[in-house]
Amino acid sequence: MSLPHAILTALLEKPSSGLELTRRFDKSIAYFWPSTHQQIYRELGKLEAEGFIRALPSAQPARGQKKSYEVLPAGRAELARWTAASQDPKPLRDAMLLRMRAAAVVGTAGLAADMRRHLELHENQLAVYREIEKRDFPPGRDTPQDRLRHLVLRAGIDLETFWAQWLAEALKELPDFEPDGPEG
Repeated sequence: MSLPHAILTALLEKPSSGLELTRRFDKSIAYFWPSTHQQIYRELGKLEAEGFIRALPSAQPARGQKKSYEVLPAGRAELARWTAASQDPKPLRDAMLLRMRAAAVVGTAGLAADMRRHLELHENQLAVYREIEKRDFPPGRDTPQDRLRHLVLRAGIDLETFWAQWLAEALKELPDFEPDGPEG
């Protein structure tokens, strides 16, 4: 149920049309809660039907004109309820780790090349996050809202740093072998 809450959050930050919302999503929320534009538009319809958001009246009604949406009090209350609710952490599911475990049985052919590719992807994402941090969180930008947003970004920075460091170390230790039978 998190996509509707991500949309409510984005619309509370700034009422937007569906197109504006998808563009804003691509530049922020999608880094930690990815979704397709179709999913966002579908959820906008559901949120409107549930009375959580409404389309703002347009100055000149015209067919095909984009609708802008705002959050209604029921939507704000739902977001506050969801924010305050308890949730357990999700277990880690990473195909790279599973593939490494499988390599212990079938051999490491092709694994190192993909690990290097993953390392490059994590390093690139880390660079993007650091650029966002530099641009959006200069010294002195310290409102409570800014601190919360910065904490989310720092989580991304820390995760990408972890993966880049871990992959670099794993590549150094990765044995190159052919399997000689099942082991523990």
